[in-house]
Formats: sequence, structure tokens, C-alpha cells
Amino acid sequence: MTRILGISGSLRRASFNTALLRTAQGLMPDGSTLTQGSIADIPLYNADDELAHGVPEAVETLKAQIEEADGLLLFSPEYNNSIPGVFKNAIDWTSRPAGDISRVYGAKPVAVLGASPGGFGTILSQDSWLSVLRTLGTRPWWSGRLMLARAGNVFDEEGRMTDEVMRKRLEKFLTGFVAFAATPTD
Repeated sequence: MTRILGISGSLRRASFNTALLRTAQGLMPDGSTLTQGSIADIPLYNADDELAHGVPEAVETLKAQIEEADGLLLFSPEYNNSIPGVFKNAIDWTSRPAGDISRVYGAKPVAVLGASPGGFGTILSQDSWLSVLRTLGTRPWWSGRLMLARAGNVFDEEGRMTDEVMRKRLEKFLTGFVAFAATPTD
């Protein structure tokens, strides 16, 4: 069984990226699962707080989920042509203490996908993630890219994907990523 962890980088209740993640959960190929991780309870990073109180429980939970997963999918919105601060903050916390980076992220198969109400999808956010993923020592999947533009036309009011063409693209993306994540590295 290939276990994939998906994290939505939005806190909004009606988030298009969370809707994309939930749709993906129902489209996973046979022999794989997609579990949803959460950044909702992760505080702003402050080294003084870390020194005084250690790593918060919500961060330790997310770190354990990342470590246990065979692959990681980042469902990333795009804010001001880049990574949402709340999402970057959560990933920064999961890299603390620095000695844990290789255990949590080392050679972890990872891909970024995202949904946006705008016309360009999340191309700039996805590009911004590349240096972060390189720094963390992940194994990015270069063969697939999924950017969902004009998301308001793809999901209904309850967050259900109504666009069959996009559903098939998402299913193909997931199949490719799961195969990549299941491939052992030397």
C-alpha cells in the first residue's frame, strides 16, 4: 500500500485547494491512500517560543505524518504570486529542529499542485516551492504538474468537482505521482 499525505495550504473553510485534496482522495489509484494533514493549529514560528516551549504538538503531529508517508502532495494556493505565508510557516515549523530535516523530508517524493480563482492557476506558487523543496532534501516529481485555474467554475458550492475533464487530469496526475512515490531509490 502506497501512503500519500496531502496538505492544503489554505485555512479557508471553502478553500479550493482543500476541495481539490478531498476530490483527490476519491480518485486515488488502487493500492494507495491519500490522508489529509492539517496546518490549522500551527502557530507562527518564533525561535524564542521554540526555545521556551519546544515544538508544538500540532507540528509534531504533522512531522510524524510526513515521515510516515511514502509521498507528499502540497495543495498550494497562490498569494501575491508566491507561496501562502501560513503554508510556508507550517513547513518551516516542520523543519525544526534542523536536525530533523533529513528524517522528515530526506528523499521524500513530493509534488505540488494547486487551485486558484485566477486565470493562471498556481504556476508562480509552484515555482516558488522548488527552492524550499530542494533545501529540505526532498525528491520532487518533475514529470507532473497540475494547476487548476478559474476554480470557481470547477467546484460547486459544496466543494464538489463538477468538471469531468479536470477530474480526469487529476486522476492521471495522481496515478503518475503514486507510481513515482512507490519507485525505490538507490
